[in-house]
Amino acid sequence: MFNFELKYLKPFCLSAFLLSGTPGALAQTNAQAASLFDRLGGLAPISVVVSDFVDVVVADSVINANEAVAASRSRVPSPYLKYQVTAMVCEVTGGPCRYTGRDMKVSHVHLNISAAEWDQMVSLFKDVLAKHQVPETETAELLDIVGSTRADIVTAP
Repeated sequence: MFNFELKYLKPFCLSAFLLSGTPGALAQTNAQAASLFDRLGGLAPISVVVSDFVDVVVADSVINANEAVAASRSRVPSPYLKYQVTAMVCEVTGGPCRYTGRDMKVSHVHLNISAAEWDQMVSLFKDVLAKHQVPETETAELLDIVGSTRADIVTAP
């Protein structure tokens, strides 16, 4: 999915380089225009990755061993979760979406999520990113964003 988007950027970058006359101008233009959202290919590929990720997390036996998490599956349908997570990822990566859901602390405090459950979620996320061939740099940036929410989500000792 992501490789498809990136291959069409290469001719554009070459054209921009040839028209700009200087490598510095191209570097400045790319640095300003290349948000993580853009480098991921935009909303369509992000929504596909989020959809696959939610499907994997919702079905995971390690995460569902937490009774509070398992019970929340009936209150928060997967399509709604996919919508909210897609909007959040879109926004935090520099896209045009606006996340209107609750903050991470409020939405997870009652779930009593452990460090082991968090680690499982991160592992599943990495697997989904690898499945979709998300490049290493973008994967690292996404993991940093996800990691920044850990303190708000992991509440069990």
